[in-house]
Amino acid sequence: MTDDASLRTALRVPAGPVSTAGFDSGGKPLAPSGRMSSRDRADMASLQERLWAESTAGGRRRVLLVLQGMDTAGKGGVVTHAMGVFGPIGVEYTAFKRPTEEELAHDFLWRIRKRLPGPGMIGVFDRSHYEDVLVTRVHGLVTPAECEARYDAINAFEQELVDGGTTVLKVLLHVSYDVQRTRLLRRLAKRDKHWKFDEADIEERARWAEYQAAYDAVLERCSTAAAPWYLVPADHKAYRNWAVAELLRETLLELDPRYPQPDLDVEQLRARLAAPH
Repeated sequence: MTDDASLRTALRVPAGPVSTAGFDSGGKPLAPSGRMSSRDRADMASLQERLWAESTAGGRRRVLLVLQGMDTAGKGGVVTHAMGVFGPIGVEYTAFKRPTEEELAHDFLWRIRKRLPGPGMIGVFDRSHYEDVLVTRVHGLVTPAECEARYDAINAFEQELVDGGTTVLKVLLHVSYDVQRTRLLRRLAKRDKHWKFDEADIEERARWAEYQAAYDAVLERCSTAAAPWYLVPADHKAYRNWAVAELLRETLLELDPRYPQPDLDVEQLRARLAAPH
């Protein structure tokens, strides 16, 4: 794949001031003719296995996929479809909820550090440390000065991760105001989806413009060379799922993990296994 055809190039958030309003949430950049091909799925499974295998011989590399987005943007759907090709070994999923009293008693990155992937792992964060410069900003839980300090702390934290062998892949699932309404109404229309509906979502929806401003600030302040942001249009579920999977596939291809090559005397081992007891 040439760089011009790279989805990471197409979806990477540009440097400088950012306005999510300027991005088409219904777009399909570099859209394939269909869903992820069986070949691409096999490639992803092989790459993930190789990354895990590499760690068994002392490899330190790992991947952290950070998923952010407004409610109904599809973080859970992405995990189901984009990560479903991987085996259970080597993948860790964390959905961050409202901080507990214990977590609030520590620095905002404390709970994040506890869930970081180990060597050979692909870690997935459904929401993340960015909640502490999104929700807290919108609800006035931190001062503007504290928010600025947290942007700097996040950038330093992510640089630390990269320096330690973690590839950080940050994805904002960009859903439109109208599509969010449609998806929320669908939840109300199906009794088996009522458990997913929280009345607080309507109150948060009323702060849409404030959240977009908060996301704009995050994309501008925290999209760095070490850990850039990628903005994935999320109005179309199939495209959204394909795009995140493809971003992850491109990332793993670039890492190019290799199987360990232990020094085995294969012929001797075969002979021992073939020998009668």
